[in-house]
Amino acid sequence: MKIISIFGSASPLPGSQAYQDAYEVGRLLALAGYGVMTGGYAGTMAGVSQGAAEAGGHVIGVTSAQIEAYRQIPPNQWVAEEVRQNLLRDRVTYLVLHNDGMIVLPGGIGTLSELALAWSLMQVGDLPQRPFVLLGSTWRQMVDVLYNGNHVKTKDYALLQFADSPETAVDMVVRWQGGKVVK
Repeated sequence: MKIISIFGSASPLPGSQAYQDAYEVGRLLALAGYGVMTGGYAGTMAGVSQGAAEAGGHVIGVTSAQIEAYRQIPPNQWVAEEVRQNLLRDRVTYLVLHNDGMIVLPGGIGTLSELALAWSLMQVGDLPQRPFVLLGSTWRQMVDVLYNGNHVKTKDYALLQFADSPETAVDMVVRWQGGKVVK
């Protein structure tokens, strides 16, 4: 089974648009036959996990003792397989390296660090190219500032795909890998 890492904020609550978008990403990936891997906790991580689990998909949560000491929160209830790391940096590295594609949902500092590490590793060839989709206008605006400021080369900008909806994001992953989109 191919695994898609999804990065995003721990803050959104069930019922919010961000949570619903995450739920839809997880659901659509599961329906397309993918397993999902998140940081395993709350917010969009829970939304993705819930959507995938309720659609019959496999949910991997990469957790960290360091995060739990900081936030004192257990893995979300939809995690079927926990990959436990001691340090946050090991958790982030695992999420970035052990996947067949990535979708970046809106988020904060942690999500930005995951995006930056994955992009940098793909840039230098340490991580083979794979679907790398950024969902939402925030990431496009941020990356465009770097690109239009001549800090990012065109070939490196082209490593990213931008999506405006969960459906488009999943469609990009599936089509990149030659599969058929299921709705």
